[in-house]
Amino acid sequence: MNKIILLSALLALTACVQTHALLRVPLNKHHPADLRLDVMGLQDEDYRGPWSVQDGPTGTPVVVNDFSNAQYYGPISVGTPGQNFNVIFDTGSSNLWVPSKTCGLNCGLHPEYDSSQSSTYVANGTVFKIMYGSGPVAGFLSQDSVNVGGLVVTNQTFAEINDVSGLGLAFLVGKFDGILGLAFQSISVDDITTVFGNMMAQGLVESPQFAFYLSATDGSQGELVLGGTDPNHYTGELVWVELTSDTYWETALDDLQLGGKSVTNATKVVLDTGTSILAGPSADVAALAAAVGAQPFPLRPSEYTIDCSKVPSLPVLTVVMGGNSFDLAGADYTLNVQGICLFGFTGIDIPAPRGPLWIMGDVFIRKYYTVFDAEGSGRLGFAPVNPGHKVSQQ
Repeated sequence: MNKIILLSALLALTACVQTHALLRVPLNKHHPADLRLDVMGLQDEDYRGPWSVQDGPTGTPVVVNDFSNAQYYGPISVGTPGQNFNVIFDTGSSNLWVPSKTCGLNCGLHPEYDSSQSSTYVANGTVFKIMYGSGPVAGFLSQDSVNVGGLVVTNQTFAEINDVSGLGLAFLVGKFDGILGLAFQSISVDDITTVFGNMMAQGLVESPQFAFYLSATDGSQGELVLGGTDPNHYTGELVWVELTSDTYWETALDDLQLGGKSVTNATKVVLDTGTSILAGPSADVAALAAAVGAQPFPLRPSEYTIDCSKVPSLPVLTVVMGGNSFDLAGADYTLNVQGICLFGFTGIDIPAPRGPLWIMGDVFIRKYYTVFDAEGSGRLGFAPVNPGHKVSQQ
């Protein structure tokens, strides 16, 4: 198991900053000890669903920690006084959950929320169940204060989890304790208002935007900005594309090309920080793998490895959205893990009407600073990451 890597890229938040200022959440990168390519961020629901811009340094940043391009996480606290958890900030789901004291040994060594220790706890008790691409998670609902980067959201409904069987080793050996969903309330289980939705409703952020900068260096920090963007993290101007759905952060996919040749008929794409790689129709992924000489895992044919010596000569992958081309070099769409090179794609077949679609996970977001803007009908902004800018330690 120590040679295996979990590629369910999980994203998250940390603390420090003031209301109505740039809230920066540090994101830490972590490399789990399990080589599994589960698409964990995209909420299942049978894959059918309920599934004034500020470009200056405004908002509140949170540092994101990184573990070998595989798992990004950062802290929040729940309750009064705060009980600390590392969570994944996941744009592919909409609910917040953390382990419950009732989870016991099923949650391994993860910290567990104890409602009896919080003066702001309000009981609910409604049964909660959510299905991720990797499996089910279940527990019950509660209400309490949630602190993200110094912003305290009051009366937030969240789930206390006592069944994590659907997550397997991804959870038991992972650095993350829970998930904080950043998709839309329309796909929130039980129609619970999202944490970011409550931040906006409670006047904690000035702008309905948040943005991700993901570090590409193992052990380094990335950053999630709440309530704005940070131009220091990107070069050039942001390019905007309109959303085509207010469920996931979904937009139109004009084309996907390898070496200038179209490789898909899918016309939808979801930007998902909870998925570490790129995911698309199995037939498309298999054709891409064959084109570059990637080999499937014997027991997991939808996932692939590739000879590391081939990486420098791999053709450019081009993602076309809103008439704009976004290029990924071979080194961008492969991951070198302890000398084993992983082809950064996995097959996922989502039936109509939700699919077929592609998921742009952290492989894409590491290359392109990504802004999620919930104003109006919503849009996504992209710009090349500024590789020379470092996140200040907090």
